[in-house]
Amino acid sequence: MNWSVFEGLLSGVNKYSTAFGRIWLSLVFVFRLLVYVVAAERVWSDDHKDFDCNTRQPGCTNVCFDHFFPVSHIRLWALQLILVTCPSLLVIMHVAYREAKEQRLREAGRDGCRRIYPNPGKKRGGLWWTYLLSLVFKAGVDVVFLYIFYRFYRNYTLPRLVKCELHPCPNVVDCFISRPTEKNIFTLFMVATTCVCIVLSLIEAAYLVGKR
Repeated sequence: MNWSVFEGLLSGVNKYSTAFGRIWLSLVFVFRLLVYVVAAERVWSDDHKDFDCNTRQPGCTNVCFDHFFPVSHIRLWALQLILVTCPSLLVIMHVAYREAKEQRLREAGRDGCRRIYPNPGKKRGGLWWTYLLSLVFKAGVDVVFLYIFYRFYRNYTLPRLVKCELHPCPNVVDCFISRPTEKNIFTLFMVATTCVCIVLSLIEAAYLVGKR
C-alpha cells in the first residue's frame, strides 16, 4: 500500500494544528507510519509460513494459526492508522470549504462586503468544533484498538510455545511462533507510541477548551 498518499494529505493539516498537533503528526509519521512501512511489515511477513506445529495432520496447522492469530497485527495496525488519520482530513476539508465559500463571494463581485472568514484556517465557530471532535475521535480510535489488541493478545505479548487441541488435530499439539521476541518488542513499541498519541490528543483538546 502506498502510504505516501496519507503523508501528503496529512502534511497539509500542519499549518492548522497547534504545537501539540504538530508533535502528534510527527509521532504518527516517524514512530508509527515509518516503523510500520520499513520494519513491522517485514517482521510479520513470515508469521504463517513459519508457524510450525509438531504434527502433519492436514489442516491442523491452519486451524491453530487462525485460533491464536484471529487478525494479523499488521492488518490491525494498518486499519488503525487509516482510521486515526481520517479526522485530520476532515479538518482540511472544512478549511477548504471555507476558502471555496470566500472564493465564490469574490467571484460574485461582492468584494466590498465584509468577509465571512477573514482567516479560513483560524479555529473559530464550526472549525473549532470540527477540530475538537477530531481530537476526541483520534483518541477514541487508539483506545479502542488498544483494547482490541489486549483482547486478542493478552498483555500484548506472544508466547514462544502455544498448545492447540482443536479439530482436526489428533491430540494436544505444540506450535511454535516465528520470532516471538522481535514481534513482542515491536508490539510493545507500537502500544507505547499509541499511548503517547492518546495523551497528546487529550492535552490538545484540553488546551483548545481552556484557550476558548
